[in-house]
Amino acid sequence: MTPTTSSGGPVPLLVLDVVGLTPRLLDHMPHLKRLGQSGSRAPLGTVLPAVTCAAQSTFLTGTYPSEHGIVGNGWYFRELGDVLLWRQHNGLVTGDKLWDAARRAHPGYTVANICWWYAMGADTDITVTPRPVYYADGRKEPDCYTRPAALHDELT
Repeated sequence: MTPTTSSGGPVPLLVLDVVGLTPRLLDHMPHLKRLGQSGSRAPLGTVLPAVTCAAQSTFLTGTYPSEHGIVGNGWYFRELGDVLLWRQHNGLVTGDKLWDAARRAHPGYTVANICWWYAMGADTDITVTPRPVYYADGRKEPDCYTRPAALHDELT
């Protein structure tokens, strides 16, 4: 059974990924600690490999790397003879995401994906994720990818 509010709508859900967070560290973060106490929280194990992209994909799909396909933060591309790190397209993650299940239970469920990897191209209502600009001369400049696209100019 899906939890609902008194108005019959779904209970809002926040999935917050704080890398390296342990219960002991929450004592140094009173606002985050209060958020966990007022809602729900659960201990999470890790996956192997225990790297950002594999762990986040497991959180979002509920499946292991062997199923969702994200087994590292980068891949070796034979045709290029190079390792490319931090690919960002959501299509790389196989399987249903958390928001797919939410929308099946509650059509029209609004979803925002803020600063998770593999956010680009996701069918979320709002997306904001880092997307630096790399110049030919080696410079790097901060920027972001947004959905809707007009949100970019509001934020930058």
